[in-house]
Amino acid sequence: MCALIGFLVALAIGLTGIGGGSFTVPALVLLAGLPAGAAVGTAFVYAGAMRLVAAPFYLAGKHIHGRYLWLLAQGAVPGLLIGTWALRVLEGDGRGPIVIILLGLLLAASSSVAFAPWAQNRGFARKNPHWLPWLALPIGIEAGFSSAGAGALGTILLLNYSEMEPAQVIGTDLLFGLGLAIIGSAFHWRFGSVSGPTLLRLLAGGIPGVILGCLLARRVPARKWKLAIAMIAIFSGLQLVWSGSHAIFSHHAAAAAALVPAASHSASE
Repeated sequence: MCALIGFLVALAIGLTGIGGGSFTVPALVLLAGLPAGAAVGTAFVYAGAMRLVAAPFYLAGKHIHGRYLWLLAQGAVPGLLIGTWALRVLEGDGRGPIVIILLGLLLAASSSVAFAPWAQNRGFARKNPHWLPWLALPIGIEAGFSSAGAGALGTILLLNYSEMEPAQVIGTDLLFGLGLAIIGSAFHWRFGSVSGPTLLRLLAGGIPGVILGCLLARRVPARKWKLAIAMIAIFSGLQLVWSGSHAIFSHHAAAAAALVPAASHSASE
């Protein structure tokens, strides 16, 4: 199962730059049974490895915008540190799923802009580059907290509010996500929140998947890529909403089940 998850997520990363945390964390929590902290840490390392494999394909095609990459990093790296700290603080008090739901709603809503041309502004980044670090700050926070957002939110931001074509957006965001994944992975290794056996299974399916995705990406027209990326991002957002809601429901169900024996014991006394 983990190898299949790794292959499908890596295929999406190679094709669109999206999927590292948005798909992997819910899959590891719901299908592999990992706790949230371990799922986030494992997804971080896995996403970094997949982007490292994919990056040379986009570098070779010169699909990288260096200036926008640097501006995004200025805001996202401090945000990543804040989000990683927040994950450590909030993981045990039940508020983590709420943040996951909010991220999912934000991702689904922002991705819908691709289907509303009146809400797009392709010249925004060129005319207002000083805003990019501030827009990247919450992306970094979400990436640190849930390992999701760097690929999906970064891609959607550049796709609808910069003059770049989809291939250059994907390449720039791949390197952007790679940088965040390397920094985030170091922290999660330090905290011990990475499942080694699960990571190895993900990589076994992911390496061929990301290579196949990068090769197929060259064959799809730009317009179709834009709509495909938006659909994948919307689906990722809905997955996160479902994952967070499921976690809250499971927590309340476990709490209710724990009250039943206690109530029976009190009644017997």
